[in-house]
Amino acid sequence: MTGPFDIIGDIHGCANELRTLLAQLGWQSQPPAIGDPLWGNETWRHPEGRQAIFVGDIVDRGPRILASLGIVRNMIASGVAACVLGNHDEKLARWLRGRKVQVNHGLDRSAAELTRLNHKDRALLADFIESLPLYLTLDGGALVVAHAGLSEELQGRNSPAVRTFCLYGQTTGKTDKLGLPIRGDWAAKYGGKALVVFGHTPVAEAMEKNNTINIDTGAVFGGKLTAYRYPERELVSVPARERYAVPARPLAV
Repeated sequence: MTGPFDIIGDIHGCANELRTLLAQLGWQSQPPAIGDPLWGNETWRHPEGRQAIFVGDIVDRGPRILASLGIVRNMIASGVAACVLGNHDEKLARWLRGRKVQVNHGLDRSAAELTRLNHKDRALLADFIESLPLYLTLDGGALVVAHAGLSEELQGRNSPAVRTFCLYGQTTGKTDKLGLPIRGDWAAKYGGKALVVFGHTPVAEAMEKNNTINIDTGAVFGGKLTAYRYPERELVSVPARERYAVPARPLAV
């Protein structure tokens, strides 16, 4: 995949904001077709052939989990999008499989909406989530998209360390006074040739460091849903309609 791309930050169930952002980016909703009862029939296509790349965390915390999954899944099935796996997506898949997980940090919102689904539909949702790659290397290696980022030495590799980094960022094993994990600032030391676009850690404004950019601007926390247009290197954002969840700590500036 060589683009051009519209790379979209953490959705977290904000399906209405996603629709508004896609429309602002010039994407067009396609005429209704006979949709799958689980996924629905909503999909989008760009008249100029742009492709959408989602940075993961489609689910949890927000109001429309299944609709968000349906839009992303249908765009992927239509060949106009790709999505990397987020840590919230991965945990939801484990819940859908009936594995023991703590229903917290927004998973309760997903569980409340999806608990009505039968065993078959839960398995289909889990299959889709588990099919998502950990990261994408695009445009001949000039662009890397990973949910929480990816340091230069881990790019092109596949290992438990890569999985942990893609889902959670640079871990330190320490927690702050709120009991939240303290992450290393890998982007401050990044010197790779590939531009890395990521999310995971919500920030008040898209944050550029070296050849990286964090585009999780906290839509579910009342911030904005942001897209990064590549190769133009332009930011496009839409405000959240409301504050759906309260962040454990203020958004980073």
